[in-house]
Amino acid sequence: MKTVNLTCIGCPLGCPIEVMMDDDNNILLVSGNSCPRGDKYARKEVTAPTRIVTSSVRVFGSEKGERMVPVKTASDVPKKSIMEVIRDLRGVSVPCPVHIGDVVVKNVAGTGVDMIATKEVE
Repeated sequence: MKTVNLTCIGCPLGCPIEVMMDDDNNILLVSGNSCPRGDKYARKEVTAPTRIVTSSVRVFGSEKGERMVPVKTASDVPKKSIMEVIRDLRGVSVPCPVHIGDVVVKNVAGTGVDMIATKEVE
């Protein structure tokens, strides 16, 4: 049996959560959470962790001389895919204007998730 200790990020409380797992990595018990989001977060984190990825890509044709636009994944991606997502952004440049929510890279790194702009650049 093994125990995994986490700090929940499901809400601002940051509860200390303990997940007890058997030798086959089956979850036996989640404790320490003060709301259902903590239980959900802990189960996902120990079995299939995911993250939102943020970065920036080049832009061209900006009226204000801006060279980069910040981007993020539209939803979370498997934690193991983070470096592939970053590699997929190498060499990407987009023409201005760029609007918040514009898809910059569709299906980034084959994750099924789009990389979107998070700032207006004209």
